[in-house]
Amino acid sequence: MNQKRMFSGAARVAMALVAGGVVSQAAFAQASAPAAEADTWQFSLGAGAVSRPKYPGASSQRTQLLPVISATYGRYFIGGAPGSGAPAGLGAYLYRGESLRLGVSLGVGVSKARKESDDDSLRGLGDIDGATRAAVFASHNPTSWLTLSGSVSADISDNKQGVLATFDAQGRYQVFEGFSLVGGPGLTWANREYTQTFFGIDGDQSARSGRAEYRAGSGLNALRFSVGADYAFTKRWSVGGRAVFSRLQNDAADSPITAERMQNTYFLFTAYRF
Repeated sequence: MNQKRMFSGAARVAMALVAGGVVSQAAFAQASAPAAEADTWQFSLGAGAVSRPKYPGASSQRTQLLPVISATYGRYFIGGAPGSGAPAGLGAYLYRGESLRLGVSLGVGVSKARKESDDDSLRGLGDIDGATRAAVFASHNPTSWLTLSGSVSADISDNKQGVLATFDAQGRYQVFEGFSLVGGPGLTWANREYTQTFFGIDGDQSARSGRAEYRAGSGLNALRFSVGADYAFTKRWSVGGRAVFSRLQNDAADSPITAERMQNTYFLFTAYRF
């Protein structure tokens, strides 16, 4: 496997974003995932740093260090699937063709999605637990430099986080061997349950917080544009970074919980493949 092929997954990374531009560990996992081709184990290990909004609609950022861990065996993967846009977790490709890939994945939410203590404005609204999400995803390469990807994921843990659908178009330009620039637009659609959980205020929350009720519905949740770079400085080591500029839309943007419509995320990673 040559260097260009090994790092095509990193160059074609599709952001694993949920509404508001919040990046999960999936973004790192997908950026560094081994190309799932041969029926042998392939691994990536590394680390990354992400700066993202504290919660969907927040005006303040949180910076974290996160591990980069992914593995593939043939059509199966742990971590993220390159170009899928789906949550990181356990998954498998159902179809892998020359330019089209289809698959399924299961991602487990291991931390709080939002804490009441994140901001004074959230007092009385309660915490939001992380959700386990099942997803179907697809990616298509109509040309050697363009990846179109989409995913639909649903909360199967009964944490009232509903359904999310994402679509991203990611272009890649190879400046020189091992170094590529990437970028492109994307969007997230959310159903009523997701939007109400993160941006609505129900009767109980209104009574506890003293804030007026707010009913949020389904629709386009966020528009975004991402830019980044990947550099493979050896056959096994790579580094990369992304900036994702996302703007909340419709009921998410108009919510009294939303302090800032722009939800920008920045991250850097380094990974070793073996």
